[in-house]
Amino acid sequence: MEELLKKLESNGMKAFYLSNRGAAKDQILNMIPTTSSVGIGGSVTVREMGLLDGLAGRGTEYFDHWKSGLSKEEIMAVKRKQVVADYFLTSTNAITRGGKLVNMDNTGNRVAAMIFGPRHVIVVAGENKIVDDVPAAIKRIKEKVVSRNTSRRGDRTPCAQGEPCPDCNSPDRLCRVTSIIEKKTMGVETFTVIIVGEALGY
Repeated sequence: MEELLKKLESNGMKAFYLSNRGAAKDQILNMIPTTSSVGIGGSVTVREMGLLDGLAGRGTEYFDHWKSGLSKEEIMAVKRKQVVADYFLTSTNAITRGGKLVNMDNTGNRVAAMIFGPRHVIVVAGENKIVDDVPAAIKRIKEKVVSRNTSRRGDRTPCAQGEPCPDCNSPDRLCRVTSIIEKKTMGVETFTVIIVGEALGY
């Protein structure tokens, strides 16, 4: 873990390891000024940690496109607000031991906001998302992540039905864009990665 944190730091990212989600939640809330706006990426991890309740409880404005009752048009409007928020809070699909973050998206709002738009990006991930390298990250995403996300969303894709990935052309296809963050981009002022010593999210 110490070596991974050093790799992330050498890639221009601030990096921390915290043993549990409670400690990680406290650190993240302390990092975000109460008066800042926060974009929330589509992340099970963020929600498992109770971060939205934490932000709401202190009156911080945040943009969550998973909020129930939103129309398709309203969801897209919220996603657009996320990429111009002061902070962007999300997870990642995989972290390589070389300090790279690998993600697959459908709409692209999450990967877009991780590289440009918000001045500050905070990525929180359970240690279950650590893999050896980029090929292992892609394999993890295809075999473990996409099927669970498409099932959660109720998509009509082969992987949602438990079938191996056929590189489908379904209208519901989730894996439409793949991003590999090798270094903090020049479009972001601070990029922080917090690894939690628990299994979180997918």
